[in-house]
Amino acid sequence: MSAVWTKPVEFSPADETDTDILVASCLAAATQGDLSAYFDLGVAYSTGSHGAPCDLIEAHKWFNLAAVAGYEDAAHCRADISDEMTAREIAEAQRRAREWIAATSRKAA
Repeated sequence: MSAVWTKPVEFSPADETDTDILVASCLAAATQGDLSAYFDLGVAYSTGSHGAPCDLIEAHKWFNLAAVAGYEDAAHCRADISDEMTAREIAEAQRRAREWIAATSRKAA
């Protein structure tokens, strides 16, 4: 899988707190519906980078949200990590994606 962090990083994090801020800023952008933030979170969780733990369920969730919204590369990344996941893990990722959609659509309404 060849994924790239799409948000430009203008500094090199000096410690773990700074990297946590990168993930937090992507989460904030994702809450606003930023598709590249969905993809960036998928990359972060699939690689364990930018302050995120390696978590394929979370990665699948974020790639799935980005893919459903039309981000083509996300569908490829989701398929790649699905090969390393069990059916239960994929089902959990899909459940989390549905919860995210429900939670963010309530805020918008």
